[in-house]
Amino acid sequence: MCQKPYKPSKATQSRARPKNLSVSGRVLSCLYVGNDEAGAVILLNFPQLGFSSDCLGLLFCMDLKTDSLPFAKRTTGQSCPPRQNATGQPQCIQTKTTPSQQTASTRKHSTHMASSSSSSSSSSSSSSSSASAAVSTFIVFLTLASVLSPSFSAHTPTSSAHDLPVNQTFQPSRHSQRLKRGINAHLRKINKPAVKTIQSPDGDLIDCVLTHLQPAFDHPELKGQKPLDPPERPRGNESVEAAAYAFQLWTDSGESCPEGTIPIRRTTEKDILRASSIQRFGRKIRRNVRRDSTGTGHEHAVVFVNGQQYFGAKASINVWSPSVTDMYEFSLSQVWVISGSFGNDLNTIEAGWQVSPELYGDNYPRFFTYWTTDAYQATGCYNLLCSGFVQTNNKIAIGAAISPRSSYKGRQFDIGVMVWKDPKHGHWWLEFGSGLLVGYWPAFLFSHLRSHANMVQFGGEIVNTRSKGFHTSTQMGSGHFAEEGFGKASYFRNLQVVDWDNNLLPLSNLHLLADHPNCYNIKQGRNNVWGTYFYYGGPGRNVRCP
Repeated sequence: MCQKPYKPSKATQSRARPKNLSVSGRVLSCLYVGNDEAGAVILLNFPQLGFSSDCLGLLFCMDLKTDSLPFAKRTTGQSCPPRQNATGQPQCIQTKTTPSQQTASTRKHSTHMASSSSSSSSSSSSSSSSASAAVSTFIVFLTLASVLSPSFSAHTPTSSAHDLPVNQTFQPSRHSQRLKRGINAHLRKINKPAVKTIQSPDGDLIDCVLTHLQPAFDHPELKGQKPLDPPERPRGNESVEAAAYAFQLWTDSGESCPEGTIPIRRTTEKDILRASSIQRFGRKIRRNVRRDSTGTGHEHAVVFVNGQQYFGAKASINVWSPSVTDMYEFSLSQVWVISGSFGNDLNTIEAGWQVSPELYGDNYPRFFTYWTTDAYQATGCYNLLCSGFVQTNNKIAIGAAISPRSSYKGRQFDIGVMVWKDPKHGHWWLEFGSGLLVGYWPAFLFSHLRSHANMVQFGGEIVNTRSKGFHTSTQMGSGHFAEEGFGKASYFRNLQVVDWDNNLLPLSNLHLLADHPNCYNIKQGRNNVWGTYFYYGGPGRNVRCP
């Protein structure tokens, strides 16, 4: 049946079409490349599972008319020669199964193929051993796949008479039930009882949760406590310019959370299933923060100051909707407050806006926060997805979509972000917009930041997974380079830091860093209205960024 390297006929090629495979909630692509009378082969791309064509050793063909399942019946077909991978992408195979009921003519053709195969004794014996080896390897692959993924099934359209339906689940139900119990337990932990729920136009559900029931108070150090009163705000260098400030989409309905509650974006089962694991949901992957991040897949265009003691930072950040071209990439613009080394003791507080399809399931820019005390290993999380940040405001939902957003050659919108250390109690407070106190990170969460920061950083960051073998087209900022300027390139303006005496001061000794300036760049400036500012960003992949 496979006497020479498989080459589909023109008719078969015309029927070839991409299909989807669901693995651990991720949709992977596959290509159905063969459906002749005798057999079929499906080539699958499994980079997330770490499989490649090498793990199976060879492709093999089956008599699909007699073998309903490769691991349940004898394989009558002969082994195919190894397939040369032209694209360089890791691939594995799955043979396509037949329906349980077949027409009489199909059964007759199948019997003829089987008898023809057995009439050649020498080729039969060699093909039998090769096929057996291939089937054995394939069984191992299925076993591994069932262990690694809660759902492993191909979905095939049945609009054509040539289509052979495949819809098999290889994962044991016991594991699926255990996974679902784990997800439900995690949802109960982070989704608190609501006194009111607001439907956002983007599909989010915003729960109004009693302030003392928020996730922060699950922390042993905070149990039984109440949120603190607002601290003294930093003094000096306030901008007097009237700016158009962006707000949040969920407030467009006119609904609001009552006093004594805080708005929390409800986490769904789908949100968790998009993560690599329940334990990693809502957490960043460990990486470098400032240094050239070629090896980690993270790329930056930032400005930073270091060499002194810092007690806060402030900036107005232009809001856009950059295109993120891969589910497991993101694009963000934020302020970092950093202390410690760039080893395992790294402390950071981060706030700004981000587009993250993996975390939120869409491409809206969202107001977000993050913190860690051990370089993104075991501590910290996004937003309110763990105990830590204490929210005090009933008007801001951390993790909710920002609206309106800037447009190319159109209106421009800012969000103001300030993080500073309360001189009285030592906690790190967050302000959003113009004077809206969102809440605070308690000082006990941190090691180095319990005292002060030794670096402050502003700018953009993207993840470049190179999932297609070349640089991502995920955009940073507006998706345009810094030199295009106002209305076209994204910007930060009115950059300031807070000193030991709770004063806002302009930046001095500013450093610029663009990991890959042909992909994303940065350009600094200063004037009397915007103070210290910079434009930044870019389109990602282009002729100078392959």
